[in-house]
Amino acid sequence: MSSEHTAAPTEREVQTRQSRTGRLLGVQVIGIGSSVPEKIVRNEDLASLGHDADWIVQRSGILERRHAAPNTATSDMAAEAARRCLEDARVSPEDVDLLVLGTFTPDLLMPSSACLVQEKLDLRAPAFDLHAACASFVYALWTGMQFVATGCSRRVLVVGADCNSRVTNPVDKKTYPLFGDGAGAVLLAPGGADQGALAYAIGSDGSGADLLWRPMGGTRQPYAAAGAAEGLHFMAMEGRPIFKWAVRMLGETVNQVLDDAGVTMDQVSLVVFHQANLRIIASAAKTLRIGEDRVFNNLDRYGNTSSASIPLALDEAYRQGRLARGDLVLLSGFGAGLTWGTMLLRW
Repeated sequence: MSSEHTAAPTEREVQTRQSRTGRLLGVQVIGIGSSVPEKIVRNEDLASLGHDADWIVQRSGILERRHAAPNTATSDMAAEAARRCLEDARVSPEDVDLLVLGTFTPDLLMPSSACLVQEKLDLRAPAFDLHAACASFVYALWTGMQFVATGCSRRVLVVGADCNSRVTNPVDKKTYPLFGDGAGAVLLAPGGADQGALAYAIGSDGSGADLLWRPMGGTRQPYAAAGAAEGLHFMAMEGRPIFKWAVRMLGETVNQVLDDAGVTMDQVSLVVFHQANLRIIASAAKTLRIGEDRVFNNLDRYGNTSSASIPLALDEAYRQGRLARGDLVLLSGFGAGLTWGTMLLRW
């Protein structure tokens, strides 16, 4: 992608490429936790920036989101979510033998934020970042489960965290109101033969890379004051083609995963889609004929927290008593790349 690459036309459609499919059994979730900043930013609070509160609700379903304090970074939220996860599992940090952090908003370009979290928690484990934009948590979960399933690790801490308020442009009405900050985490351990991912469909399609991107700050276009003055270091998004692609992708991969697992939608206890846009979720649920009572949403209160959205929603569902051992849980994350990951878990 060159620096002179123009924005993608809104009429362009991206076809979902074939997913990588499979199953990962013998893995269970033994702990879960989340963390969000204290500061609540309501739609009305954005009026001074020229954003219309009613338009935000109509287009996204979002009423408010959380923004991190100036001295709080991605690793801080990730570490807090991880602490709460370990407390829930009643597992000591010294027993964690791998940390996988899904994020696209690291504290620094180098070193990884996972290493910063490892230090904050005093873990005796290797740690690395995984970047698949808003699909980062599903990718990280898929990765962590492989370490457990193969016997390479026994306690894998998987975290999804993003500080979106630092990478969105306050004057961009198409993106700034949609995103919030947060973190969520799960702890994986060996499980029964029928636990884990009964089926998954994960993939990527770089032909849509310029539909959702940050043009400046990497090796293609290093950070420069002139580019920053134009806002090139902020996120840019073409919402219309992303919307169409996401709805189509959800329909295709959910049906594929259910077919591969030999399960019907009626057997699924809880559905957690990436909390990107309520219209995307509602459209996909209608196409797939999923009852509203089984689709968990907290988008209205947190906005799109990117890598954090699925574990944050899972933690809230768990605290509300909507997750029990043996339940079938359907997850699907999707975002820039383009990247996606749909997974059917036996909890």
